[in-house]
Amino acid sequence: MKILPAIDLRGGKAVRLLRGEYDNMTVYGENPLEVALSFKKDGASNLHVVDLDGALSGNTDNFDMIIKLINESGLSVEVGGGIRDEERIYKYLSAGASRVILGTVAAENPDFAKEMVGKYGEHIAVGADIKDGKIATHGWTKTDGKDVYEFLSMLESFGTSTVICTDVSRDGALSGTNMGLYRSLLSKFKINIIASGGITDVSELYELAKMNMYGAILGKAIYNGNISLAEAIKTENI
Repeated sequence: MKILPAIDLRGGKAVRLLRGEYDNMTVYGENPLEVALSFKKDGASNLHVVDLDGALSGNTDNFDMIIKLINESGLSVEVGGGIRDEERIYKYLSAGASRVILGTVAAENPDFAKEMVGKYGEHIAVGADIKDGKIATHGWTKTDGKDVYEFLSMLESFGTSTVICTDVSRDGALSGTNMGLYRSLLSKFKINIIASGGITDVSELYELAKMNMYGAILGKAIYNGNISLAEAIKTENI
């Protein structure tokens, strides 16, 4: 199972939101590159980066910082947040991003997501952000009415290789992983699923690994010291 420490960017800083609420934000690093390098020092090989400003508005305010993380962190970087056209996909992949994550655009324009998956293959992942059982969009500020099972079924039908599945209600809350949700999804779909939201203890990572989860994203738990990233990395070998 891949362990992906997360850097969420807002105004060029490394931050965490509580349950996706933009007015409930904590700054954890003025210099995101230093944060990424500390992850590498702890043994990480992957990095999950989200442009929160981009997710909310679709702009590219954090573009230069993301390119810096791709080029200078020494980590395999996947990028999401506000990626709604092929030009931006191409720019991130050309700069060396391992994967680009489509969020809002995949829910609102599935034909575009299908086209991009067909063109870029495993370099395209889709974010399934779940709020009250429905898919959340626009930086988690809206829900579009799609059921998560319906959404993943559609993604699987056109060959999506990887889905980042976030339980928004638990994200940043340190309230534990929604194991029932992930067990259910893994039993129904063959897509690579990356778990995100609420992971609080390293024992949860062992449980996810034993389920054959493809990956797990760690945010607040490592920033707050609930989980040692070095210990978490050990679950990659299960």
